[in-house]
Amino acid sequence: RAASIVYVLRGAIAKYRDTTAAVADGYRMFAPQIKKQKVYHFTNNWAGVQEAFRFDPRKPTSLLYKKDAHGSFVLVGAMYVAPKRFTAEQLDERVPTSVARWHKHVNWCVPPRGEPQRWLERKDGAPVFGPESPVATKSECDAVHGVFHPTIFGWMVHANVFAGDDPKVIWGDEHAGHDMHDGMRMEGSGG
Repeated sequence: RAASIVYVLRGAIAKYRDTTAAVADGYRMFAPQIKKQKVYHFTNNWAGVQEAFRFDPRKPTSLLYKKDAHGSFVLVGAMYVAPKRFTAEQLDERVPTSVARWHKHVNWCVPPRGEPQRWLERKDGAPVFGPESPVATKSECDAVHGVFHPTIFGWMVHANVFAGDDPKVIWGDEHAGHDMHDGMRMEGSGG
C-alpha cells in the first residue's frame, strides 16, 4: 500500500520540479522569512482543508524542496496532513504506520499576531520562536512575550519520493530524512 502511494505521488507531483508550476497551482512557501531552511514547504491551504475529510495520494498538502549547491530549489517529495484528533488506526488507513512516521509538532512558542519580524529573534545563538527554539513551556514563552501552542498544526507525514526506492529513505526514520528537522520537538506515531 505504501509503495502504491509512492508510485501515484511521484507521477502527480513531477510537474512541480519547477516551483513556478507549484505556485501557479496554489502552493505557497511556508515561512519565507526564514532564509536557510533544511527543507522548504510549499503549502496549498485548500488541499490541507480537503485532507481533513479525504485522503487522495495525488493531492498532498505541501511540496517539499531542498536547495542545491547553487541555491536552486530541488523537489524531494511531499507532505500529507491529518486532523489532530485522528487515532493511530485512522492514520494507518491513510499511510501505513508500519512504514511511515506520522508526527505532530508540540510545545511551540510563536510571536504574537502582527509581529512577524520577531520570527528572526535569537538568544544565545538559538531562535527564540518556532520549531528549533529551546523555549518549550508556557511560562518560558510568556517570559519572551510569545504565544504558546501545546500542539501546532495536525498530524503530518513526509514522503521523500524522489530520494530513491528504499522505503526507509522515502518515509524516513525521522519523517523526512535523518536531518530534515533536527532539534524540532515532535510527538510521533509509527515508523
